[in-house]
Amino acid sequence: MIPREMLKKIRQIEIRTNRIITETLAGQYQSVFKGQGMNFDEVREYQPGDDVRAIDWNVTARMNHPFIKKFVEERELTLMLVVDVSGSGRFGSRNQSKRELAAEIASVLAFSAIRNNDKVGLILFSDEVEKFIPPRKGRSHVLRVIREVLFFTPKRSGTDLNRALEFLLRIQSRKAVTVIVSDFIGSPAVVTTPSSRNNPLARRGASTRLRPQMMLLESLAQASFTKLRQVNRRHDVVAVQITDRFELELPALGRLVLRDAETGEIVEINTGDARRRDAFALCQAKAQAETERLFRSAGIDSIHLHTDQPYGAALAKFFETREKRRSRG
Repeated sequence: MIPREMLKKIRQIEIRTNRIITETLAGQYQSVFKGQGMNFDEVREYQPGDDVRAIDWNVTARMNHPFIKKFVEERELTLMLVVDVSGSGRFGSRNQSKRELAAEIASVLAFSAIRNNDKVGLILFSDEVEKFIPPRKGRSHVLRVIREVLFFTPKRSGTDLNRALEFLLRIQSRKAVTVIVSDFIGSPAVVTTPSSRNNPLARRGASTRLRPQMMLLESLAQASFTKLRQVNRRHDVVAVQITDRFELELPALGRLVLRDAETGEIVEINTGDARRRDAFALCQAKAQAETERLFRSAGIDSIHLHTDQPYGAALAKFFETREKRRSRG
């Protein structure tokens, strides 16, 4: 039995996101994603006017005259939602946490998908794959997906995007529209120092972690760049990054004691010092620019959303830009 409050929240999200789909996105999902993939159909003899780039050279060599490959547009797509449920997702300085916004974005995309008769699947991950729901169709299935994104209790609090991507490659052989919803904040980088090499713990495989300190936007995309590029070669990957404004700029509240939601490490910061706040903002701006550069380098479309800003217009602009680029070929 699903608690009444849980049902109420899911229903509110359904109503809100359906309005955005109808009034703001209005069919853009289909034009942006539909038919991007082509399935092989058959080979046939070359005819004058055919595109020479479609010639199947292997068959042509065997048959001694030219044959071309025929493809048909994919009629049914699979939308795989890969959603980060690590500890940092619980943060939100306004009325909405990053996890709640992730549920709304998942809802918008999932309801858009089922309107086009596509399947929707879900992978929830922390530093391991926490839950997998195989792709299916239908409203009740999408409501279950939203419920899991909102209320699933993860066993672990860290983040390991590579594991989630490796899992996706194992279970999803056919091309899918893969939307990764995350803050792309990872655990601090693992380093091996000369002293650690002499450390008995290190010799047993333990690692030394950098203190997170002022690097809240550790580049998860950087740590997962190779795997992201590999996944994007098989699937159509879109990165949806969700951040809170206080992860980009510190408020002037004097001395604060902050606890890392993923590692549990505690850091004391004097936010009353304007120079420190400026240095933090500059550092985060550079990290953000680097994350976006990495997505571009991997050929991955990305969108950056904030917990304190409406997302409908930003999503619509993202779809519009992608549609224009696709129409240009």
